[in-house]
Amino acid sequence: MRLVSTRDPKHRATFLEAVGRSLAPGGGLYLPDPVPCFADPDHLLEHLSPQARRKEILGRLLGDEMGLDDLGAISASAFDFPVSLVRVAPRCYALELFHGPTLAFKDFGARFLARVLAWLRARDGKDRTILTATSGDTGSAVASAFHGLPGFRAVVLYPKGRISELQERQFATLGGNVQALAVDGSFDDCQALAKAAFADAELSARLGLTSANSINIARLLAQVLYYWDGVALLRDAGIGDPPVFVVPSGNFGNLCAGVLAHRMGLPVRAFVIATNANTTVPDYLDGGAYSPRASVETLSNAMDVGAPNNWERISRLHGDDPSALRQAFRWGHLSDAETGFVLRELKGLGYQADPHAAVAYGVMRERLGITETGLFLGTAHPAKFADRLGPILGTEVELPAALAQAVAKPLLSKDLPNDFEALKAALG
Repeated sequence: MRLVSTRDPKHRATFLEAVGRSLAPGGGLYLPDPVPCFADPDHLLEHLSPQARRKEILGRLLGDEMGLDDLGAISASAFDFPVSLVRVAPRCYALELFHGPTLAFKDFGARFLARVLAWLRARDGKDRTILTATSGDTGSAVASAFHGLPGFRAVVLYPKGRISELQERQFATLGGNVQALAVDGSFDDCQALAKAAFADAELSARLGLTSANSINIARLLAQVLYYWDGVALLRDAGIGDPPVFVVPSGNFGNLCAGVLAHRMGLPVRAFVIATNANTTVPDYLDGGAYSPRASVETLSNAMDVGAPNNWERISRLHGDDPSALRQAFRWGHLSDAETGFVLRELKGLGYQADPHAAVAYGVMRERLGITETGLFLGTAHPAKFADRLGPILGTEVELPAALAQAVAKPLLSKDLPNDFEALKAALG
């Protein structure tokens, strides 16, 4: 599989080259060119187990660089937790992606990336610093995936006071080779600091900087796999029609992975973009100019992104044509008040959701056709937002053992001003 930069079609890279660089020269993002299209999607969906399907897809994409046996071992180790399909209402299903070690869908991308980089280090001997910005769940997934991994240091930038306490404690209590930096600013500020670090050639080379954000192509390829899982699970439940995927969207990596899966041959009726009050993309699709802006703090904090990185990839996949983008997607957004209403509605239906899944379900109700089957992505365990859900639902949310243990540990994070020189000093 060959990759091309979104900003310079003349710049090409292999998968392993792109994983190590994260960003292409000039700040571009890597995309497959062309996107491989599988001629036998029904075989992949109906005749293979989840692990066999993932190995087969990864082998077709990356087998010429890494080998089928190694990819099978990486896949089995990275994706050793289930994906669940839950019927919430007639024609409405949740695809639960939060049954991994840190209880969020980010475990898919982070664990796959860590194992690919460990495979690469066994061959090139290079130590690396993994630098990532998080608006919530990426930090814990990345920290968990790299914690204790020889030859790696993980540095997590997060907006101080703008993620849930449980999210913070999942990565800011680990110590060891994990460094948590609480930035005086928003997620967009954290993301800008990380980009500045990667753009600093001397710093990047000296530390072996690699991104674990969704700008890294390995993250996206791992996320492609659970879209295939979703359609396969629907078929197992007797539903053969292509679903409408409803994707809670912040940095838009999740949606980009879905678009790639569709381009590869996955049967999909439509994609629905669901955002909170951070409406940069919905405003654009409504006919306005594409205008990144400062993020707004909301109940669904992992989606508090005003300048989404991966929209550049999605736009390029549609020829940077606004009309093509508007034809390709449906979209909607919810306020915090509306999100609270949907959370209570879902509780009445017997389903406990986190705020991000509630946004997706609420938008799905507005955008789903009467005969269509909707599949919304459950991206995080509701217990990760227990402090926020309790007052809304009027009941306590029970903590799984992993979260209860994190609460008891002391915070090891350090404060960091929103300043690149301060970040350089912290990185050493």
